[in-house]
Amino acid sequence: MDAPAKAERRTRIIAIANQKGGVGKTTTAINLATAMAAVEMSVLIVDLDPQGNASTGLGIERPSRKASSYDLVIGEAAIEDAAVATAIPKLKIIPSGVDLSGAEIELVDLERREYRLRDALSGVAGAYDYVLIDCPPSLSLLTVNALVAADAVLVPLQCEFFALEGVSHLVKTIDRIKRAFNPRLEIQGIVLTMYDRRNNLSELVAADVRAHFGDKVYETVIPRNVRVSEAPSHGRPVLVYDMMCVGSRAYIQLASEVLRRERKVAA
Repeated sequence: MDAPAKAERRTRIIAIANQKGGVGKTTTAINLATAMAAVEMSVLIVDLDPQGNASTGLGIERPSRKASSYDLVIGEAAIEDAAVATAIPKLKIIPSGVDLSGAEIELVDLERREYRLRDALSGVAGAYDYVLIDCPPSLSLLTVNALVAADAVLVPLQCEFFALEGVSHLVKTIDRIKRAFNPRLEIQGIVLTMYDRRNNLSELVAADVRAHFGDKVYETVIPRNVRVSEAPSHGRPVLVYDMMCVGSRAYIQLASEVLRRERKVAA
C-alpha cells in the first residue's frame, strides 16, 4: 500500500458512521487508522461513542483516560490535552469517557451546539494527516457534531436484510447536514462488512447496495473472521493481533482504496 505523496499537510477529517450498532464501525475505525499509520500517516482517532470501544480496542485503560472526548466537546480540554499515544507509532486517540453518555443533554443548552467538535478540531489543522471520528450508533447530537466537523463520511454496512433501508436514512441525514451546516461534506465510501461468502444473503445485499450506490461502494469487502472478533479483547487492532489473517488483509486493501480516493480529492 503506497502512502500519498507528501505535500503541504492538510488534515482531513473522516467520520465513520452508521446509526445501527454492531456493523463493524469501531473495528473499521481502529484498523483503518492502524493501516494509515503503517504507511507513515499521522492519525488521530476521536472516540465519540459513549461505549468507548475504540479506546478499549486500542488498549487504552480507563484509569489512563485523564481527558476525554466529552471534555473536548464541552470545551474543557484541548486536543493536545486529550490525545493519548497508542502502541501504534503515529496513531493517537482521544478516548471516550463515561461522562460522554450525558453530553447529549448538556449540548442542547450550549452555544453552537452542532459545531462544538468542529470548533475543538480547528486547532488540529496540519498536526495530523487524518482525524477519524468513531461515531455513536445513533443519529444523535454527537453524530451531528461529527458530521458537521467532517470532510467526508465512511459508512460501514453489515450484509444483512435491513442494511439498505438503514443506510438510506443515514444518507438523508448526511444530505440535511450538508445543506444546513457543512456544505463540504461528502460520502467517502460505503464498506460492506461481516461478509459471508457461504451465505446467499450476503451476496444479495452486496448486489443491492452496489446497484443503489454504484461506485460509492468500495471494491473491498470485510469478511466475517474470528481473528477480527478476538482482537479487541486483547486491546489490539487485528492488523497487529494477526496481520496475516483474511480480516487484516481486507483492511489493508480497504485502506489502499480510501487513500486512492483521498489522492483524487487532493488532486
